[in-house]
Amino acid sequence: MSILIIGEKPSVGKAISPVVGANKSSKTHNEGNGYIVSWCFGHLAGLKSPDEYSEKWSGKWDFSQLPMIPDTWQLKISEGTKDQFRVLEKFMNDPDITEIICATDADREGECIFRYVYELAKCRKPVKRLWVSSLEDKAIKHALASMKPMSDYDSLYNAGYSRAKSDWLVGMNGSRLFSCRYGQGLNVGRVQTPTLAMIVKRDSDVKNFVKQKYFTVDLNCGGFTLCSDRIDDESAADSVINSISGQQITVTEVKKEIKTVNPPKLYDLTTLQRDANKAFGYTAQQTLDYLQSLYEGKLATYPRSDSQYLSDDMKQTALDVLSQINTVYDFGNNSEPDINRCINNSKVSGHHAIIPTVNIGTANITALPEGEKNILSITANRLFCACASAHRYESVKVTGECSGYKFYAAGKTVTEQGWKQFVYTKTEEKEDEKALPHISEGKTYSFSAGRSEHFTSPPKSYTEDTLLSAMEHAGSEDFDKETEKKGLGTPATRASTIEALVKRGYAERKGKQITATEKGINLISVVPDEVKSPQLTADWENQLLLVERGEMTSDSFMNGIESFVKELCVKYGSADSSVSFGNNSPAGKCPKCHADVIKGKYGYYCKAKCGMNLTKLYGHELTDSQVLSLLNGKSISFTANGKKTIAEPEVISNEYNNKTYYQWKTRKG
Repeated sequence: MSILIIGEKPSVGKAISPVVGANKSSKTHNEGNGYIVSWCFGHLAGLKSPDEYSEKWSGKWDFSQLPMIPDTWQLKISEGTKDQFRVLEKFMNDPDITEIICATDADREGECIFRYVYELAKCRKPVKRLWVSSLEDKAIKHALASMKPMSDYDSLYNAGYSRAKSDWLVGMNGSRLFSCRYGQGLNVGRVQTPTLAMIVKRDSDVKNFVKQKYFTVDLNCGGFTLCSDRIDDESAADSVINSISGQQITVTEVKKEIKTVNPPKLYDLTTLQRDANKAFGYTAQQTLDYLQSLYEGKLATYPRSDSQYLSDDMKQTALDVLSQINTVYDFGNNSEPDINRCINNSKVSGHHAIIPTVNIGTANITALPEGEKNILSITANRLFCACASAHRYESVKVTGECSGYKFYAAGKTVTEQGWKQFVYTKTEEKEDEKALPHISEGKTYSFSAGRSEHFTSPPKSYTEDTLLSAMEHAGSEDFDKETEKKGLGTPATRASTIEALVKRGYAERKGKQITATEKGINLISVVPDEVKSPQLTADWENQLLLVERGEMTSDSFMNGIESFVKELCVKYGSADSSVSFGNNSPAGKCPKCHADVIKGKYGYYCKAKCGMNLTKLYGHELTDSQVLSLLNGKSISFTANGKKTIAEPEVISNEYNNKTYYQWKTRKG
């Protein structure tokens, strides 16, 4: 008789195997000591596509198909993972297996990954849940000793399953509805479209910004300068200078305060992604990938955390980690770390904050890839800073008066560096204020007056950092400050949302900036407010949290989504010819036959239909800008199957099934 443990990935299974004594390894599982440890490859299964439910939902898209709401939701095995599913199915139904342990990632997605397989295998054996936030041996042993029945996590699964179904309903119906309405292939998503709407709005704000000139009157008093408030009229500024010319200014108030800046909180995934973008220019997906590798390498705790605190039982572990950090990094001397600053049980639900593990002290850090090395270092630095003392400074605000006009100066003097002395990479905001000399109330000063010209600053285009922040806080004004879950998506899904927008050609990266493409602007211009509303999507996310907690039924949530989809299809279920997506002028010449290349409903194509594949390479869908670059004789780069690939504006042929296909020439990056 054996116990079957199923992890989410091979790396997780291999981390668990030595802990339980499953030391005999094979391609599909490890075995030993009464245990069989096997694994999924991420999502082995998912929801069926519309055409797999019904013939009426297949073929050409039409209004008559809508709304598509399955009577009974059905799952399917992903095409590339059928072999591993059969392995798991065999083990699950083997009479020698008496118990199953679910060891997929301890979150909504992980719960769905296991339960989809469990359901499709028609397994009914008892299951226990292994809930770990680190793949260290000590953490796995502790989790094995404190497992709970799978039923204790039904609400978590209900939330994950409801999220998947709601994304299907809004995405499948919305995409078909607006594609039919405007005669153009459009992708609509529950989280993707509101995120794109925010990008489009920000781009519009930047483009349409009109800078305004204003002035200040500045009084140079020798060791310091006093400045007036903003003056919009140049002649008014000159009038002030004329009025005070030849006089002295009297200091009417000197206000001094000691201000405290507490140490930063520990990292959750979103704050780590934001800081990694500021410090290293990493995308949200890159940071998640690097962190996932560190987690699987037992060097960091669970990546997809939304908490910035540790629980009480983590206190000694965190101190041990700090001790190991001191052996690896030279951040400075924090001789009395206050770990209690990082402890708050009420702020830890599924997972605690992201920190390194004690293995950091014995690992060969220099051998890590550059990205993993950088993410580990700022994660270690954040724990180091979070346990340090507060940063304190004296703030001085001076007010002077001359001929009825008031002028101001501000300065600061650091009295205790505290945690800021340990920040080794610049992720903090720039501090402009400098110390002022000693200034006393009632004292008068001679001055020379001048006029300074200033301009209002335009809004800045989104970067990965600021877009993640906007997604996290979208709709916040509609929630109480104590509401835990706000915004678009979750820390685990925001990176993939941004990547989907770029991959589908709705947004593009220009250096660190993320801006909307013409395709993205067109989409947002035609979809109604209810589809692109950040507030509505943020409200849905909050409801999913209630489902996860068991405070709202999944049926109630899904009824609301279904009603929304039905109303949408009734309201917009007819063609609208008043909207144009631009002319259909040629985008360029086909590199194979030199016929015109036209953008159609499903991407770019050659009018001569010569067989040249313009829009896909090794399964990677090229963006509009990438296709246009190639058509204009420029090389492009992208990542396919985990490898950097460079496409050249040249044509090569491939033979497959006795047919010849033509595509862009590629080489490894």
